[in-house]
Amino acid sequence: MTRSDKHCVTVLSGAGISADSGLSTFRGEGGLWEGYDVRKLATPQAWNDNPERVLEFYNARRRQVAEADPNEAHRALAKLESTFDVVIVTQNIDDLHEQAGSSEVWHLHGDITKARSVKDPELIQHIGYKDINLGDKAEDGAQLRPYVVWFGEGVHYLENAMDSIQNSDILVVVGTSLQIYPAAGLVDYAKQDTAKYVVDPSIPPLDDEWIRYPEKAAVGVPKLVNTLLADEG
Repeated sequence: MTRSDKHCVTVLSGAGISADSGLSTFRGEGGLWEGYDVRKLATPQAWNDNPERVLEFYNARRRQVAEADPNEAHRALAKLESTFDVVIVTQNIDDLHEQAGSSEVWHLHGDITKARSVKDPELIQHIGYKDINLGDKAEDGAQLRPYVVWFGEGVHYLENAMDSIQNSDILVVVGTSLQIYPAAGLVDYAKQDTAKYVVDPSIPPLDDEWIRYPEKAAVGVPKLVNTLLADEG
């Protein structure tokens, strides 16, 4: 992968950055999945058993995203592009990074503003914040389903993310517990001399190479970005 002459930054973002925009986190008390049996909502088997229920669950999530706005963390990361070559690798399925102005965003777990054919995973279309209903068809005539990665399915852009982190001068981890694999293992691809930063109120177990900002994303990320811009300038 070719990067520009600017110093390269890869950001690995998780649910915590979206929580500051009012979107539920993935796990934990008050999380997106609390009160739901994920086996009935986010697996290929769940889709086969009751596609209407799965569609309604993700339609509700899409409506939630439609009402959310990027927060200071999203906007600060977009601002970072003024001086750095930035790649966002996100575990989130919302489009708040794009709304904030980040130009290169890789969604490991899919993008809720897109849909795909149930027959052809490469046949993808942008739907914005519209619902998907039974009978809505892709170009191949097959039913549309959410363009999200369900349990048991492979994540997207994994090799690209590994390559980006290996070639980065700076790695920033924000809003993730680093508990969900394979995304959590991506930090192991950073070079020893890569500058490493983590922003989260509950710092994951990382070694002493990491500079810690034990704050929520909307507070810690702008501080970190201002420091990086000042150091570069």
